[in-house]
Amino acid sequence: MKKLAPFLILIAGLLWGSMGLFVRRLNGAGFGSMEIVALRALVTAVVLFLFLIIYDRKLLKIRIRDIWCFLGTGICSIVFFNYCYFKAMTMISLSAAAVLLYTAPAMVMVMSWFLFHEKLTKRKLFALLFTFLGCILVTGFIGGGSQNGGAAAQLSPMGILTGLGAGFGYALYSIFSRFAIKRGYASITISFYTFLIAFLGALPLTGGSFLQKAGGMSGSMIGFAVIFGVVSTVIPYLTYTLGLAFVENSKASIIASVEPVAATLLGVLVFHEPMSAGGTLGMLMILASIALCS
Repeated sequence: MKKLAPFLILIAGLLWGSMGLFVRRLNGAGFGSMEIVALRALVTAVVLFLFLIIYDRKLLKIRIRDIWCFLGTGICSIVFFNYCYFKAMTMISLSAAAVLLYTAPAMVMVMSWFLFHEKLTKRKLFALLFTFLGCILVTGFIGGGSQNGGAAAQLSPMGILTGLGAGFGYALYSIFSRFAIKRGYASITISFYTFLIAFLGALPLTGGSFLQKAGGMSGSMIGFAVIFGVVSTVIPYLTYTLGLAFVENSKASIIASVEPVAATLLGVLVFHEPMSAGGTLGMLMILASIALCS
């Protein structure tokens, strides 16, 4: 399993990169950003609960004294990261928000060095630098021109702070998951309680609109929501958390940075979005970073 761990994390990053396919359709059906977060969390929690009931009910048991681990992954990470990210996208350019989100690997590396005594090697630091520069190029923050809405012109102190908050929240999943793993919890248990708590935390932020829209969903849209939850959340969070048991947090966060590469390629193939030379170079830099960590 240890040899497969980097590939499990890579699968997670690739599947996270598919979210745009689902989000665009849900947006077209009238779901707002936080409503999509609530829907994703609800579907994931329900699917995992049904599986655990059939597979092994013992995996549903957690100790009350460990609940803070799941509050960390669910509220401090999933809800906080999504809220900050969506808020940042209204305050600064989309490319700037994406770049700030991908400060997460650096945050994971520093926190893991401090909390778990992971080594800061030259290879990790070089991979981290390549990853960040690659994300800048892939998102079009540099050389994007009018395509990214003039990223530099749209920067604001509060927008930057909010974007960094998204990166911090994104990083916290690896940190709190590591604590839960050290306490003996399986990846599926961590994922279930993460998204159960994330749903309960996201629901009030929708202002009650989510329940109304979810109640009016057609059978085909419910099926689509289930596929969305399984493909973009259930499988990737299970594989990422499972891989995290055998890979250092800092390396895992860099490997998972394949997400923007997958998202960009899907945008080109499915939505016929243009691909710049800088974006291609950025993808190669991210892939090189992943190879260094694997």
